[in-house]
Amino acid sequence: MKLISAHPLKGTIHVPADKSISHRSIMFGAISHGKTTIKNFLRGEDCYSTLEAFKQLGVPITDDGDTISVTGVGVDGLSQPSEALDLGNSGTTIRLIMGILAKQPFETVLYGDEYLNKRPMNRVMLPLNQMNAHLTGHENSEYPPIHIAANDRLTPITYHMPVASAQVKSAILFAALQAQGETIIIEKEPTRNHTEEMIRQFGGTIDTNGKEIRVSGPQSLVGQDVTVPGDISSAAFFLVAGAIVPDSEIVLKNVGINPTRTGILDVLEKMKADVVISEIDEANQSATITVKTSNLTSTTIDGDIIPRLIDEIPIIALLATQATGTTVIKNAEELKVKETNRIDATAEELTALGADITPTEDGLIINGPTNLHGGIVSSRGDHRIGMMLQIAALLTDEVVDMEKSDAVSVSYPAFFEDVTRLTEGENK
Repeated sequence: MKLISAHPLKGTIHVPADKSISHRSIMFGAISHGKTTIKNFLRGEDCYSTLEAFKQLGVPITDDGDTISVTGVGVDGLSQPSEALDLGNSGTTIRLIMGILAKQPFETVLYGDEYLNKRPMNRVMLPLNQMNAHLTGHENSEYPPIHIAANDRLTPITYHMPVASAQVKSAILFAALQAQGETIIIEKEPTRNHTEEMIRQFGGTIDTNGKEIRVSGPQSLVGQDVTVPGDISSAAFFLVAGAIVPDSEIVLKNVGINPTRTGILDVLEKMKADVVISEIDEANQSATITVKTSNLTSTTIDGDIIPRLIDEIPIIALLATQATGTTVIKNAEELKVKETNRIDATAEELTALGADITPTEDGLIINGPTNLHGGIVSSRGDHRIGMMLQIAALLTDEVVDMEKSDAVSVSYPAFFEDVTRLTEGENK
């Protein structure tokens, strides 16, 4: 696919709904009792993987195009699917659903596409198996297909997280809601807390104190009405685009600003980007964000901010190519087990367009500013690499041709249309 080339971006858009909350709204609705309604659900392939999986598990779910309605059956009301669950490309779905299915009276098999089947799952299977679950990978490996044996008992554990991962934490929390007694999780670094927030929203009890989380089970949840805010991970591409593409000004409406997710805003502030936050909705944890073309300076990104922007690092790397000085990203080894090895993929694809960027064991070193040029690139089947490369293409009037552009639809089906609309100065 030939990407859209150099052009100012002007206008207002609403980015897609938050992917993390969309996934969890289906999951919590399914294992609760009563009806859950979901507005502004992200209708992307990953989230549909979650929706379809729970339909196969016997949960009645309807979608009228505006509102999704889930008739919860409770965690004990799930039924054995007639076949293995195909979870597509969705790492969130497969990892979280392991925790939900860890205590079921039937066996389940989980698998995905060629990319998901190469993603390691031991980080989830090991703590769940410590809780008396019985999960095994393909041919006793840590890779899908994952077999979950029938099980009637989960025991609580105290678990020190070896990695900062909201997916691992969430899988354990879903299991802890079914275990007999108190489970304690000690995080390596605080990660996005949507699961904890939604346990409370759906009538559950959870105690958090810094990096320590305590959940006693078993618990029974109650269906709720959920309105999903815009996804800051999707907004990040336009926040960076507005800052680096000449003569640009973009207004982003209804962007989620949960503090565990706003590392990208902190980085933009450190790099002297022209960003204004307004119309803050405290209850919905959302706001309007306006960004303009900026004179950027380099920075170092490491430590406890990394879990708050782990999905945004590829687009932050592009941001750094347009900043004055050397930007260093460290402590981001988690990127190696995403849809692709995002450290290497980011470095190699941006280098192909003329960036001065070097991968390290746990991050990237980027020298800027650099003038990017045309070339042939690939999303590598990773939606975030694909969107980052389209923003990069806006910095050159030469042809940038991207392979596997369809990967973008996983989380942002209208991404290329929104880019086009902004180049034409139209509002959405």
